[in-house]
Amino acid sequence: MTFLEKSLGFDPKSMKLRTELIAGATTFLTMSYILAVNPAILSSTGMDKGALFTGTALAAAIATLLLAFMAKLPFAQAPSMGLNAFFAYTLCQTLQYSWQHSLAIMLIEGIVFIIITFFNVREMILHAIPANLRYAISAGIGMFIAFIGLKNAGIIVDKQATLVGLGAFTPTCILGIIAILLSGILMARNVKGALFWSIIIATVIGIPMGVTVIPGSWMPVSAPQDISPVFCKFDFTGLLNLKTVLVVFSLLLINIFDTIGTLMGLADKTGIVETNGNIPRVKEAMMSDAIGTTCGAMLGSSTLTTYVESASGIAEGGRSGVTALTVGLFFLFALFLSPVFMLIPSAATSGALVMVGVLMIDSVKKINLQDITEAFPAFITMITMVLCYSIADGICLGILSFVIMKVCTQRWKDLNWTLCILAVLFVLNFVIDA
Repeated sequence: MTFLEKSLGFDPKSMKLRTELIAGATTFLTMSYILAVNPAILSSTGMDKGALFTGTALAAAIATLLLAFMAKLPFAQAPSMGLNAFFAYTLCQTLQYSWQHSLAIMLIEGIVFIIITFFNVREMILHAIPANLRYAISAGIGMFIAFIGLKNAGIIVDKQATLVGLGAFTPTCILGIIAILLSGILMARNVKGALFWSIIIATVIGIPMGVTVIPGSWMPVSAPQDISPVFCKFDFTGLLNLKTVLVVFSLLLINIFDTIGTLMGLADKTGIVETNGNIPRVKEAMMSDAIGTTCGAMLGSSTLTTYVESASGIAEGGRSGVTALTVGLFFLFALFLSPVFMLIPSAATSGALVMVGVLMIDSVKKINLQDITEAFPAFITMITMVLCYSIADGICLGILSFVIMKVCTQRWKDLNWTLCILAVLFVLNFVIDA
């Protein structure tokens, strides 16, 4: 108990070890869908799916264990559902970086993240971005993730006349629809681990449909998949330019908003927020995030973040780092279950992606829609993320439109030097790309 108290913040007077362990198991079950979804998204870049599974599990375990011992909080970390999409669909597809270049960019972002967290620059950047744009970025990423889920299942396809449209009702498409309905129904019925179970059930349903393919001599348990195809495969050539600087900054913005917002929400649920609004050990929590992101890049994974699904474990009574320790150990154990997760087809993960979008769109209600100088940039941010198929473009155009609206209406007090400098850099970037 002395070790648990000193290292993990466990208080035997007000906490129960059994409760902390159950809370950790609940959190893992709720967020374990990332073990199927992250490799599915990142493998679209040409990366080895088996290696990605190992990298995802290891990165989540390392970051969560760091958070357990550094911050002593009942939260868990894993590859971000927004930033894995940024990696695969913005960096690799839209901006034409190779996945090796993209991993190098993730490493750079992780190192910068550590530096700005250590010097408290993270909070300064966060406060420079207007609240309405922060909410719009969160909602826009949710819409983008949902769009990817629909696209992966073939529910939405490209059409020459209308750009996008409904796809044909193939077995893959039908399985995607089933997965989406399952995730919604299970979430509505408050089933613990609803997204995880929707993926598993959809995968099983996909067997008779021919979408889930079971290889010969399949076994559910095996040694961890070889990580060497993606481990430290960095390519730094040609990255010294303005385009890369803006990409790294976009990554930082997304991660800052995601992590800070999640930490604030989760801390409020645990009741540890102080009367002045401060969160105990929040810097340590952010530092574990930054270190985890750097380690994740080495392991072939995209940026890591604190998961809002940690709220499920908190609801079960998790209050200390013992909960996070339990989650981390479960991720390590999952390394031996890779054959199960490797069976899961992309269509079966569509429900989880769409439901993440549903949960993230909640930010829209916080946007000030009465002031057109606030509502217009927020709308531009959200819609261009989806239509341009790029989170970075959505952020750029959202900030640009915010600055232009405020300048043209002479609302100088709503601007700051950081926003103005960013606007100039974004314009230069668009000019250079043209």
